Amino acid sequence: MNVSGTGRADQALSDEQVAGIVAEAAAGIAPAGKRILVVIPDHTRSCPLGLVTRLLHQAIAPTAAKLDFLIALGTHPPMTDAMIDKLLGVEPGRRAEALPGCEVFNHEWRNPDALACIGRLASDEVAAQIPPECRQFARDIDVTINKRIFDYDHVMICGPVFPHEVVGFSGGAKYFFPGICGPELLNFFHWLGALITCPKIIGAKWTPVRKVLHMALDMVEVENSALCMVVQGHDLAGLYHGSTADAWSAAVDLSDKTHVTYVDKPLDSILSRAPEMYDDLWVGAKCMYKMESVVADGGELIIYAPHIAEISVVHGKIIREIGYHCLPYFLEQWERFEHYPWGVLAHSTHVRGIGEYSGGVERPRIRVTLATAIGEEECLAVNLGYRDPATIDIAHWQGHEAEGRLYVPKAGEMLYKLSNGPAWQKH
Repeated sequence: MNVSGTGRADQALSDEQVAGIVAEAAAGIAPAGKRILVVIPDHTRSCPLGLVTRLLHQAIAPTAAKLDFLIALGTHPPMTDAMIDKLLGVEPGRRAEALPGCEVFNHEWRNPDALACIGRLASDEVAAQIPPECRQFARDIDVTINKRIFDYDHVMICGPVFPHEVVGFSGGAKYFFPGICGPELLNFFHWLGALITCPKIIGAKWTPVRKVLHMALDMVEVENSALCMVVQGHDLAGLYHGSTADAWSAAVDLSDKTHVTYVDKPLDSILSRAPEMYDDLWVGAKCMYKMESVVADGGELIIYAPHIAEISVVHGKIIREIGYHCLPYFLEQWERFEHYPWGVLAHSTHVRGIGEYSGGVERPRIRVTLATAIGEEECLAVNLGYRDPATIDIAHWQGHEAEGRLYVPKAGEMLYKLSNGPAWQKH
């Protein structure tokens, strides 16, 4: 399947261009008489999903035997009907009119009855992707996926591509794994990303984690493709359709030009504001991931989100037990932590960032502070700093980059890098 579509970092696509690319994508999968499933993101990703799904419906539904949508939740909480309506840009309760004949499903990652095993990654294949000093973590891994996909003739992934803390860039096969997969592969590949560390992976294209995902993708025998968006503000800078791997690759090349901001020197203090779509720290922590490499040694990264009151709706109990720590903290005490879900351990290390642990003392490279509705006692208990969000004066950071302070009004998607190389390389 050839890649169709286009994009430019300096110019948004017109409505006519978007409609044309979607129509070409629909024609490319020859939908007549087929059952089509479109895998889409949840509300924690920015993209004009309502527009694109309506265009897909217009182009596919008239001739297809069926057109449905599956939300790639990963481990995020299921979406309510009201949330789904908002996600798809339809008036509350009027989805049947906007997308007639379509059903929308939540992924169920913890429900074994909703999953099917499609193969196994052998430990020697996995070991080849792990840093040599960490190959004790290699193991055989069963690859499971939402079995609903086998009720369809073609599965189209439809979602945005951004720099990503675990795989390098999001999108593509990631909508299968972890988007609609089971816990075993999900936990392993997040931990693989943690072993390599977020700053070394984020914004890199062919990472070891991505290679593992593509090994799993080869096991998906249902015909599949991807419609990959590159978002710029409220518009699309690019839109590509083709094989899941090739469309993703084209989108990554544009995302690398669109979603990376360079700064000249490390910053002492960053106020990283979480948008409303991040409704707990599990997703709001992206405000840390995208900024870590430009924080000076000993500097402070503040996640500013007065609306966030939960560490994690799904994983909060475990996080409160283990806290937030740098990778060596876990590796040096592995017997204490190996029984916890590795994906949650990975989240912990990503949030705490690069650091050292020796002699029972943890030395993170930077300070991570929450200015949220999560109370001081809870912040300190999980090993993070606390600021009362009511005391934050944005003007102290805004416009003061020359003094080492930066305000990022919508953090979590744009990746910040140092022009002369990342400060973390010496760690």
